[in-house]
Amino acid sequence: MLIGIKPPQILEDFLVSDKELDARRARVQKIGLFRYALVSQVLGPELTAKQRGVLVRELAAKQHLGPDGLMITVSRNTLDRWVRLLRDGGFEALLPATRDIGPRTPPRILEVAVQLKKENPGRTAAQVVRIMRELGLELVPAERTLQRHFADLELHTAHKIAAGPFGRFEAEWANDLWSGDVCHGPTIGGCKTYLFAIIDDHSRKLVAWRWTGKEDAIRSQDALRVAVSTHGIPGGIYLDNGSTYVDGQFTRSLACLGIRLIHSKPGRPQGRGKIERFFRTVRSNFLVEVQVNPPETVDELNRQFTAWVEQVYHQREHSETEQAPEARWLASWENRAASSLPGPKYATAIQLREAFLWSDRRQVTKTGTISFQSNTYEVDATLAGRQIELLYDPFDLSEIQVRYQGRNLGNAILHKTRANVHKKAKTDPAVTPPPTATGIDYLKAVELRNSKSHNPISYIDLIGHSITESNNTEE
Repeated sequence: MLIGIKPPQILEDFLVSDKELDARRARVQKIGLFRYALVSQVLGPELTAKQRGVLVRELAAKQHLGPDGLMITVSRNTLDRWVRLLRDGGFEALLPATRDIGPRTPPRILEVAVQLKKENPGRTAAQVVRIMRELGLELVPAERTLQRHFADLELHTAHKIAAGPFGRFEAEWANDLWSGDVCHGPTIGGCKTYLFAIIDDHSRKLVAWRWTGKEDAIRSQDALRVAVSTHGIPGGIYLDNGSTYVDGQFTRSLACLGIRLIHSKPGRPQGRGKIERFFRTVRSNFLVEVQVNPPETVDELNRQFTAWVEQVYHQREHSETEQAPEARWLASWENRAASSLPGPKYATAIQLREAFLWSDRRQVTKTGTISFQSNTYEVDATLAGRQIELLYDPFDLSEIQVRYQGRNLGNAILHKTRANVHKKAKTDPAVTPPPTATGIDYLKAVELRNSKSHNPISYIDLIGHSITESNNTEE
């Protein structure tokens, strides 16, 4: 069992204990001793072949007390086989294999698999096998065994995802081509979630991922920024025609980095087959488990997904490449180095900042001002009547660079402020952090100030004093 991880109560009874394993080993030993006791008596060196044959026939004709305490008979062929095993391999060769002492898959283990399947019908047999191994169960059945067992019980997968006629094209090297898309996820904390993911076409390695609560250009740029910063600049990226990827700001980022943009044709997603295949894996291997134990926050969802990507998806052999994505990614760069080809091309800090600034154009008024996002800015008066380019961080409109005909002319001066961020730069509702507690107790502070300003009258003391006086008077 995994160290430090306690299995759910429903599975505790199905974990194979050390005591039970010892009992199984003892049974194997007992069967081996029974076989040895029978055949060892016919292996004496003083016996001729004829005498040995007579003894074997006599043993086959008798009943013997078996290892289970029952009377059994053993055929001559079986006795001859045991003789050969003992002669060639010694006592160890007489010990039975696990399958000889009981069913290959104990019914209790199959019951665990059935419970996991019924709990979430979307789980495939392969996913059930992975869960059982993760829990440390002994004698985990093969995937095919579970498929047959589920079919016999009519526990088929609840839904089938149709596999489209995706092409077999594959990039020759890592970073030759990436694919990006968005996968709709579960509702967490009342907010719908979306997975922004970018995958390398050659290795199937995920170069960037992030679960968010909004589907927009800012989140797609964030994913691209992470991918480029950590894995280098790709030759091209394959995207669909969704509004997230046809946004002018996203296209500008690609242009600044020299990344070729390839859009799939409407209704023909073949070029994005690998990212679509990855999303099917996410649904069948990851989201199917999220349905059972939903995370409370998107941050928790991201942590769980990151662990799954790095520990499971990147390390498991891919069905098409027959290599783990991480291993195939590293092998590609090793092969490039052996072929004297360059390694990953990384962007500089200046290039990254330039690529992910937003850009807009405005006409300068006769008074040398511009209006942008309800704010008013002052620029060089010589630009009056000219159209200029504004470069800015959408989350910080206090600093805007001014360019004219490709020349940098400094920053615009903020004159009147009505907005601090761009109207499209809305905070992700799913990951908005709660306000930090100040620790200030206003009423407690007022109470403290009141106690310091004067000595308050204790009405309880007055009442107690009156009672005492009354008692004294009566006496």
